[in-house]
Amino acid sequence: MKELLRTNDPTVIAFATALLEGEGIAVFQLDVHMSVLDGSIGILPRRLMVADRDHFLAAAVLRDNGIATAGGE
Repeated sequence: MKELLRTNDPTVIAFATALLEGEGIAVFQLDVHMSVLDGSIGILPRRLMVADRDHFLAAAVLRDNGIATAGGE
C-alpha cells in the first residue's frame, strides 16, 4: 500500500474517498482512531492509502479534482 493523501481535514478525506470509490479504487484510512484520541481537535492528520497498482490512477483522480496528494504528486 502507498500513502496517497495526508490531511487534518475530515471533509477532504470524505471527498477523496467518495471520488476514488466512484472510480472503483479501494481506499483504506489510517490514523482514524489516533485523531479521535487527540480529542478530535485535528492535530494528528489522517492518511488515505491505496494499493500500489492503483496509486498512479488514484493520484490522477485527486489532482483532476483539485486535491493535492502526498508528496505533491
